[in-house]
Amino acid sequence: MVSRSYSNLLELASGDSPTFGRMNRQIPRIMAVAGIMSNIDNDSKESSPSSDLSPKDRIIIVANELPIRAQRKLETSSTSTSTTHCCSSKGWTFSLDENSLLLQLKDGLGSEATTTEVIYVGCLKEDIHPNEQEEVYQLLLENFKCVPTFLPLDLYTRYYHGFCKQQLWPLFHYMLPLSPDLGGRFDRSLWQAYVSVNKIFADRIMEVINPEDDFVWIHDYHLMVLPTFLRKRFNRVKLGFFLHSPFPSSEIYKTLPIREELLRALLNADLIGFHTFDYARHFLSCCSRMLGLTYESKRGYIGLEYYGRTVSIKILPVGIHMGQLRSVLSLPETENKVKELIEEYSKKGRRMLLGVDDMDIFKGITLKLLAMEQMLTQHPEWQGKVVLVQIANPARGKGKDVKEMKAETYSTVKRINQAFGRPGYDPIVLIDAPLRFYERVAYYVVAECCLVTAVRDGMNLIPYEYIVSRQGNEKLDKILKVENHHKSMLVVSEFIGCSPSLSGAIRVNPWNVDAVADAMDSALEVAEPEKQLRHEKHYKYVSTHDVGYWARSFLQDLERSCGEHGRRRCWGIGFGLSFRVVALDQSFRKLSMEHIVSAYKRTKTRAILLDYDDTLMPQGLMHGLASVSEQTMSAV
Repeated sequence: MVSRSYSNLLELASGDSPTFGRMNRQIPRIMAVAGIMSNIDNDSKESSPSSDLSPKDRIIIVANELPIRAQRKLETSSTSTSTTHCCSSKGWTFSLDENSLLLQLKDGLGSEATTTEVIYVGCLKEDIHPNEQEEVYQLLLENFKCVPTFLPLDLYTRYYHGFCKQQLWPLFHYMLPLSPDLGGRFDRSLWQAYVSVNKIFADRIMEVINPEDDFVWIHDYHLMVLPTFLRKRFNRVKLGFFLHSPFPSSEIYKTLPIREELLRALLNADLIGFHTFDYARHFLSCCSRMLGLTYESKRGYIGLEYYGRTVSIKILPVGIHMGQLRSVLSLPETENKVKELIEEYSKKGRRMLLGVDDMDIFKGITLKLLAMEQMLTQHPEWQGKVVLVQIANPARGKGKDVKEMKAETYSTVKRINQAFGRPGYDPIVLIDAPLRFYERVAYYVVAECCLVTAVRDGMNLIPYEYIVSRQGNEKLDKILKVENHHKSMLVVSEFIGCSPSLSGAIRVNPWNVDAVADAMDSALEVAEPEKQLRHEKHYKYVSTHDVGYWARSFLQDLERSCGEHGRRRCWGIGFGLSFRVVALDQSFRKLSMEHIVSAYKRTKTRAILLDYDDTLMPQGLMHGLASVSEQTMSAV
């Protein structure tokens, strides 16, 4: 599986082996110590890799963060954890993060989870001192099958808070850096840090990958150039990528100075996944307009032809972990919290509207508050009867825009509560402290309507969690005095990924405050039978399209997309991020000059085709002849 990167196109066309020698080592499946590789027999499968892709023995899942919670031990107190599976080093205690999508993904594989080994590669949320890294590496690998990627704090800051959160993330959410304070202007040094971190991730994967058998699944925009580093080392690596954020339209995306580098890096994957058709369409449009690539649908699959390889496009929204949410609904803590909220709101004759959002500039929290104010103004009969509970999760990014957004949110809440509040009643309750998952679920259970009014968001699973929570269980039905007549209402922005899958929700343009206010009023006024019908429709979809359905579907398509690996001859060409793999048929051979001359002399009728100005081949793929002389034409 040596990467053959060279510029002799005659050698490439001949189909012969490259002139340099082969590697005499192969990466072991698991390494005991980071950075130490053991010698194994020479790789004898280069020319004809195994075509048997089932069953999938192992999947390497790569993301920015591992599904691990890390807590430093305190000398003065003992560390405790609520999870059953945990381990400790001299200075740290580690446990699985059950709320991590990556962990839920494995659980969602169902019966395949017992026969499929899953290895995680990513960073820890906590900074580990270099002296402790080797011990932590061994501990996480042995207990959780996690391979930690240790990054210097300065490099991680420039990579994550710099390039990812200040440049990629705003642009992918349609924010152009028109000024230094609005988004982040492109910074070459931050881009270099991003590339460096992606390369470090590739080095980590090299420590555990068996390229002939393993499937690699990369997640999200933090690692968009990682496919190039992996494809360069193993031309036939089985590689999938899923983008969990929006992908902007070509008019927005093409403002990015390194636009082609990212596109070409993604095209080194075998399968690229998106949450919605719009995101996939924008990506295909960018490939068409900036790289001159065309795509077509084959038997229901969308494929991009890229240097002889077919890069498949997958459109499938992620789901939630039904088992985990149902188990949380059954917790005594959840039931007690539900009783507490009923005492606080329902028994006082107050109807709860609920918003759950990260405290960032794209979630539209302030617009939602203004809509609440508008509804109370236009419908004074709701004053004293309706409460908007806004749960604000901590922001993931840092910067001036987050601080300004928080300040605006607090001031808006204060102004509205002063205008419409009364003793014992505030129309808006802002919860800006971190809540445990069971507490958030309890709010879902009690709320009559959930409002998700983000101005731009990737998928957003809050509506899904709300729907399943409203389905409840027998104990919660008794507490709520509900007898198999579950109901829920949703007001969702048309700019979030889950919107197309929720046909019974009231869709709104979050920028239209009046329309959102009307939607709030409508959600409260909808007849009970209609609420039940909407809920049943949503619950049927959410419960059948869970995270397991999403994971199994993606991996099945990844297996199908890699089916051509054994039927192609592959060569790597190009340098840096322009690297790509040229795939040719097994029967491809270089034309012999002697045979051409001999055939030319034997025949009397000849046809010679000369390409000029995009006649036979697209201009971006093959330069045509600049000119054809009269002497040449006369010879023909």
